[in-house]
Amino acid sequence: MTETQLEITGMGRRGEAIAAHDGGTLDVPYALPGETVRAAVNGARARIVAIETASPDRIAPFCKFFSRCGGCQLQHWRDEPYRDWKRGLVVAALKNRGIEATVAELIDAHGEGRRRVSLHVRRQDGAVLAGFMAARSHDLLDIDRCPILVPALAGAMDIARAIGARLGDCDVALTATDTGIDSAVKVERELAARALQGLAQADFGLARLTVNNEPVAIRATPVVTMGRVRVALPPVSFLQATAAGEAALAQLVTAAAGKAKKIADLFCGIGPLALRLAETAQVSAFDSDRPAIAALDRARRETSGLKPVTATARDLFREPLVAGELKDFDTVVFDPPRAGAEAQARQLAKSAVKTVIAVSCDPASFARDAEILVRGGYRLGAVAPVDQFKWSSHVETVAVFRRTQSLARST
Repeated sequence: MTETQLEITGMGRRGEAIAAHDGGTLDVPYALPGETVRAAVNGARARIVAIETASPDRIAPFCKFFSRCGGCQLQHWRDEPYRDWKRGLVVAALKNRGIEATVAELIDAHGEGRRRVSLHVRRQDGAVLAGFMAARSHDLLDIDRCPILVPALAGAMDIARAIGARLGDCDVALTATDTGIDSAVKVERELAARALQGLAQADFGLARLTVNNEPVAIRATPVVTMGRVRVALPPVSFLQATAAGEAALAQLVTAAAGKAKKIADLFCGIGPLALRLAETAQVSAFDSDRPAIAALDRARRETSGLKPVTATARDLFREPLVAGELKDFDTVVFDPPRAGAEAQARQLAKSAVKTVIAVSCDPASFARDAEILVRGGYRLGAVAPVDQFKWSSHVETVAVFRRTQSLARST
């Protein structure tokens, strides 16, 4: 490892500053564009030893664990250039696919904070540690609080330690719901078998406790509100990181759907979009997560005033809706995992659906799917980036595609 002076020339897509060095580039975590730093170089990465010329955009991070914790990457950057950079991630991904589009200003969707968190718990030297992995390390960083969480999760570390004290080394996921905190624990089966009775009798102040997907204690069914619908949350189910993020995505989608009469919601989860869309349109919802589909179906049956909603379990990666199945829908929404929806996008490109609304959590897979749709005869209109994973490199996108050709070309 050698020390050298580096000029920071830009910011990479993973939230790490970039410096030129020996004919290539180096990643320099926690540096900022325009800075001069002295750094220790190790392969393609460098560690700041001293900041010789600081950027005027550098600010004091608000978390005492920043740079030691492997979570937030960008608390040290002033908001305006941070927002420009994050919006630029979407612009660059589309440009790399040869697509020019108008990308709106970044929507701040942090709200009150993140409503779910996953913590590692380990026993070490007689103590119980809880927290996140340290930056660029497999070592656990023991922390007392995380300031980016919603107030309801202020005691998350204490809850995780209390569970770990009885169960041993484990991973604890906590979700703040309308009816209390839902906890899902993963642990080695042998440890779980010895401790389940004690866990069931303990009072952790939780609405529900599950261990390895099995309910251990239920004081109240965890419920989340989506629009005007209350949904009982299945154990270990997906939920948008912030309530503000879910609301922002849903508002963009419902506005784009407009007066659509028949909508397909693909990769629907427990229904954050489908149940809102059903206030004005008939919705057919699809997802491979059977417990999520069951929760959505129960919620729509228990809510009056919605248009018809059908909820179907289907693996859209292996069995996407084909063009013939899509012909009855005037609008299709898809919100896939990070891998995107390539197979489904190819079927949409062959369909006559008038409007496609894409929701994405990864700019690269979104741009790939967008290219498929554009080549199939769709015009990319509004593109909105949404920032619910603030101070990180993750960004959500909502984009609207309108069919401009009566027949799609084969992709």
